[in-house]
Amino acid sequence: MCPEFWVHIKSQFAILRFAKYKGPEISNIEAHNERTKEKYASNPDVDTSRSHLNFHLITPEQKYRAEAERQIKDAGCRTRSDSVRVVEALVTATPEFFKGKKKDEIKAYFQEALDFIKQNQNPETIISAVVHMDEKTPHMHLSFVPLTEDGRLSAKEIVGNKKKLTQWQDRFWEHMVNKYPNLERGESASKTGRNHIPPRVFKEMTRLTKQKAKLEELLAGVNAFNAKGKAAEIGAFLDKYIPAVEQMHTTLKKYNTAFTATIAENKKLKKKAEQLAQSLDKATQESTLKKLADAKLHRDYEDAVAVLDRIPKEVLAAYTHRTEKERETAYGR
Repeated sequence: MCPEFWVHIKSQFAILRFAKYKGPEISNIEAHNERTKEKYASNPDVDTSRSHLNFHLITPEQKYRAEAERQIKDAGCRTRSDSVRVVEALVTATPEFFKGKKKDEIKAYFQEALDFIKQNQNPETIISAVVHMDEKTPHMHLSFVPLTEDGRLSAKEIVGNKKKLTQWQDRFWEHMVNKYPNLERGESASKTGRNHIPPRVFKEMTRLTKQKAKLEELLAGVNAFNAKGKAAEIGAFLDKYIPAVEQMHTTLKKYNTAFTATIAENKKLKKKAEQLAQSLDKATQESTLKKLADAKLHRDYEDAVAVLDRIPKEVLAAYTHRTEKERETAYGR
């Protein structure tokens, strides 16, 4: 059970969405993206007094529709009135991700996202990439002409079905999480069927286990005579340890399907592990070893939580008092 004094950290999601545009509506999205309107009655979230903070990562050379038609003509593609000429990618993250970040840090996030899209779509097809800072949450509108590698106009092939969109979501998250390890995938694991635990989670648990050992070492040196003096040292360590445990809790919730085994099932897994060399084929060996690794990950997490219950009352009271005082000071500013 999580201690009451844990600071709750909300999940941070990487978000990528697509929209397709055929004709006249292209001018409408351009007006919105490039902020050429004087008023935005349809979108009250736009704060025009902050529009000067918006910035381009790719600046359009001409009107969206004109640029799309140029690219389509140069590629030798035929079009119909209902042909998709522009695809817009909306890139953002949950508001919690951007809290406390400076403009350069926000710009770096969107540049990383732009680099990802350039790896998966011909950069020359991109018309514009503009970041809006004048709405509630920073986000990027990236517009491109849906030309395939072999020069066909086909939004359907690029983003046209659920399977394609899932692949985009998977690759986007896998790319962004390398630089921003706290980000989670924009769709729930239950919807996508994702239950594979990536290697980075095991590495994070290894670091957390080392932190747990350090906390145990600190607690082992506490007694009735020095508890007050040790409180500050342990409190400073808890400032890092508790958010790390909470973050791991959030991550493991995402991969909850991996932790449904009962104690009896774990015993069976151990018995199977002993028989691997003799009786199990390679595929079964890998499956069993993965389940064992997942189960160990869960046990390590439970151990990391359990050590918090061993904090002496005097130390816990001092830490709780300090954090409450800090919150009061923050709110009073």
